[in-house]
Amino acid sequence: MAIADVIKYEGDNSTFIWKHPCEDFNTASQLVVHESQEAIFFMNGQALDLFGPGRYTLETENIPLIRKVTNLPTGGISPFHCEVYFINKTEQMAIRWGTDSKVQYVEPTYRFPLSIGASGEMSLSVTDSKKLLIKLVGTETSLTRDKLTNFFRAFLMTKVKTYIAQEMRSSAINIFEIDEKLEDFSSAIKSRLDTDFFSYGVNLARFFVTTIVKPDGDSQYERFKDLHYRQYAAVAEAQLQQQVGIIEQQTKAQQMIIESQGIAQKRTIEGYTYQQERGFDVAEGAAKNEGGGNLAGMGIGLGMMVGVGSTVGTAVSGAVNNAFSGFSAETVAVSKFCDQCGAELTPGASFCDNCGAHQTVDVCIKCGFKFIKPGKFCPKCGTKRGE
Repeated sequence: MAIADVIKYEGDNSTFIWKHPCEDFNTASQLVVHESQEAIFFMNGQALDLFGPGRYTLETENIPLIRKVTNLPTGGISPFHCEVYFINKTEQMAIRWGTDSKVQYVEPTYRFPLSIGASGEMSLSVTDSKKLLIKLVGTETSLTRDKLTNFFRAFLMTKVKTYIAQEMRSSAINIFEIDEKLEDFSSAIKSRLDTDFFSYGVNLARFFVTTIVKPDGDSQYERFKDLHYRQYAAVAEAQLQQQVGIIEQQTKAQQMIIESQGIAQKRTIEGYTYQQERGFDVAEGAAKNEGGGNLAGMGIGLGMMVGVGSTVGTAVSGAVNNAFSGFSAETVAVSKFCDQCGAELTPGASFCDNCGAHQTVDVCIKCGFKFIKPGKFCPKCGTKRGE
């Protein structure tokens, strides 16, 4: 058999453990171990030395355990028989896993039995090279990612299904809400699996549950799913209506504030107050009435309207005065009747035109002032009183 001078890793990156094909080495052979690797020397089936990253010259001084096993010549050219295993310590990612059968458990919220499946991905790396070699590799020449996954498949199926059922029960995870909790669910399952992988010298770097296969189509499951969604739909609708009502109230309040601010700004610009605006409204309503009878029926006197006109300003005062121009005592006087015969009297008459009885005049025929005591002239306008 050829004697190797350089010993280095020649496998691919998807291989966890690779055995160098040569087993006879010179004492001056060079061992090259890359940064992401370790190398283990076996002799006579016994693991002797572990080499980390670096370049080594294989001499008896560098391999003290070999020196104890056999007496090597000191010339540096005599061969010795040994096995060298390289361990790839990079993290192997995107390793698929999945349950081979459904997980049986009782749904914690609605308390009905369920059968679900699960699948996902994981990442593995070697933490204890010697332990992995002894427990899983043995005399194999390599340990690829696929072989390692096959070694753990039955182990995973048993452990993962058990842990899924236990975690869903202990955490009371609702089957209809599990998709939104996959990250927490994955972390919980990983924490349970860590110790199991570590016992083989393997680190479970990452573990993800990416899919939960629900029993869609099962009559019992569909019935509870419909109940769940109808329950939450009713709650969501009530919350939505409440929020819409609050928004509408806020919108109305904002509109009222904006309108009030606009009106107040308009009054400020035009130079009048709220009280003056109300007086203007009264005067404008009075100006639209035709005839004094309506005004008298409303109990509105000339003096009051002229007062309003002076309050709201010259423009309003003119409107009021124009509205009441042309009014006479005849227009605003109240009808009177003869005390003797009861006939209606002509406004301002001193005698009844029906029976000729003398009548007492108590209202000024010009301005309509009502007399409260005897006299010859109207105390308001100076017109001579009738007899």
